[in-house]
Amino acid sequence: MTQWRTTAALRRALALTGFGLAYAVVLQAPVVVVLVSPFLVLAALGLLHRPASEPRVRVDLRHRVLPEGGGTVSDLVIDDAADIEQVTRSAAMTPFVARRPSQGSVAGLAGDPASLRLELSPRRWGRVDLGNEEVALTTPWGGHRWGPVRVTGRILAVLPTTAPFDSRAEAPQPVGLVGSYRSRRPGAGTELAGIRPFVPGDRLRRVNWRVSLRARELHVVHALAETDTGVLVVVDALADLGRSEGVDGRASSLDRTVRAAAALAEHHVRRGDRVALRVVGGSGRYVGYGTGTRHLWVLLHALADIRPGVPRDLPEHGLQLGASMGTEVLILSTLLQPAMVNTAALLTARGLPVLVIDTLPPGGLVDADWDDGIGNQRQQAIAATAWRMRRLERDLLLERLSRTGCPVVPWRGPGTLDDVLRRLARRAQLPRVMAR
Repeated sequence: MTQWRTTAALRRALALTGFGLAYAVVLQAPVVVVLVSPFLVLAALGLLHRPASEPRVRVDLRHRVLPEGGGTVSDLVIDDAADIEQVTRSAAMTPFVARRPSQGSVAGLAGDPASLRLELSPRRWGRVDLGNEEVALTTPWGGHRWGPVRVTGRILAVLPTTAPFDSRAEAPQPVGLVGSYRSRRPGAGTELAGIRPFVPGDRLRRVNWRVSLRARELHVVHALAETDTGVLVVVDALADLGRSEGVDGRASSLDRTVRAAAALAEHHVRRGDRVALRVVGGSGRYVGYGTGTRHLWVLLHALADIRPGVPRDLPEHGLQLGASMGTEVLILSTLLQPAMVNTAALLTARGLPVLVIDTLPPGGLVDADWDDGIGNQRQQAIAATAWRMRRLERDLLLERLSRTGCPVVPWRGPGTLDDVLRRLARRAQLPRVMAR
């Protein structure tokens, strides 16, 4: 337990006062008493304000969950602060966290909490550990000091930003009960399919009186049902390629993947679709199908928990995702692992509408990403050659995937999926030849 200790200033004042008084008495020099009297006053005031309580210090964050680029305030809360005058606070430096002041250290009076605040702004998604802090307290006249003590830092959940994304394309195979997509089966929707004669069971509000009067027979409006669809978002978290510079800088491959997945999840949840999430690599988390704002919140938190890593039992021949017929599968991957390419090929062979979104940074990895900090040109040249060979292997995997009929599109934000989804919807309406 940290206790109050006398400061070096108080000890010096007591020593000078004692030495001066002894010198004045022994040598009968009253002028020395006048010289040491300021130190005597300071020592007396320091001893007079000796603390009698044991303070308790903690850090309080205004927000526990923030989006990328958001801001919050970290307050220092001190209990039993009656004997405290000066407070000094120093926070550890954490990557991808901007601070004000930038050095992370503040000092002020205990009665002015505003002078002890730190403004924080996380610049990258994930679970951010703000690190420990050092706090020191001082009594009036600098007589006693408490600390510095280490205060445990808080964990801040930073959700990925949902990049501007919108799509007006229809779902390839909507098989839900109710939603915003036009179905191929008749129902009680608003999409006009035609006008037909009245049959028992038709609702009277569907009667088209203009056509009925002209034909002298009741006719009703025939509509198509409006259904929703199931969307499975598969995130490739096997590796993080490139250099991440936060929300305002260059994005790594995992940055592009996570932010694109957040944008797609938000888009489909807003349209009323049932959305599920499967993370390949790292924790391998799975979030089941659901709708609504609360489910979107769960999806964003699951994306914030992603850490890159390759599981030991990763099958290269493909993953079993358990997607049912009619589910729209969106695979976000750098397509550098055979397992992800084979998974897309297997799902396409089953007849599912599969769309692979390439999240490799534009231009791949530049030479600066391979810099070891020493500037060794030979090592950079070897790394660049290895990367070119890896790109050739990737091109072969993409060629194999294209032969199966699975489309691959690079992530470009709004309008990325429209053309491909329209083609998938037209393909779903074509007659199929099945071998028996």
